[in-house]
Amino acid sequence: MRQVEFDHAGSRIRWTEVPGAEPARVYLHGLGSMSAVYHAHVAARPELCGRRSLFLDLPGHGISDRPADFGYTLDDHAHAVATAMDHAGVAAAELIAHSMGGAVALVLAHRRPDLVSRLVLTEANLDPFPPPSAGSSGIAAFDEDEFVDSEFARVLERVGPEWAATMRLTDPRALYRTAVGLRKGSEPMMRTILEEAAIDRIYLQGEQTGALEGREGLEAAGVRVVTVPDAGHNVMFDNPDAFAAAIAGRF
Repeated sequence: MRQVEFDHAGSRIRWTEVPGAEPARVYLHGLGSMSAVYHAHVAARPELCGRRSLFLDLPGHGISDRPADFGYTLDDHAHAVATAMDHAGVAAAELIAHSMGGAVALVLAHRRPDLVSRLVLTEANLDPFPPPSAGSSGIAAFDEDEFVDSEFARVLERVGPEWAATMRLTDPRALYRTAVGLRKGSEPMMRTILEEAAIDRIYLQGEQTGALEGREGLEAAGVRVVTVPDAGHNVMFDNPDAFAAAIAGRF
């Protein structure tokens, strides 16, 4: 395990790392998740092993610290990831990012383009105010103290055992503030960053999730959009073969 301070209070972001060839691959998880849980089984596949791989847990999540006075906005998370990558000596990396982690990856690519050479995004949040069915919208619908004091336990019951397994390790206040930050989005907005980025970009959409809004605009901007068969939001679990192929550049 590696770690580095990311705020004025000495809080630390942590990650596990597999040595290998450059450029490194940096894996970012979604809201209430952990990076190694969602990505290590894919990174170990023959077509992907041999590359340096970092499995980062965002502030408030997994094994990273959870400061009470941290904002947990997309910018805040992107800053923490940049701090970790700088400390690890990683530049021009491939970012493999899921859901909310994809939004963080896009903000990072915009703020620190030196750190990112390629984006592989899986159902990343591209727009503000996700639909009511989205987990972040349901969390952000409450007041912060109300969510922390009473609703967090109810959310764990509603999301099902798979997501709850990692969400229960997320600090409730960090989870709430991250959901609020995700609902607000970034400036410029994540979709605009993706369309304007001058790097290799691929966006994976699970077939079971439905059509991707604004797909034509993304493709016109040079983003490769792939509908992954037999997969929902968690493509890396539902269809790991397709997920690995996308990371390996076989689409």
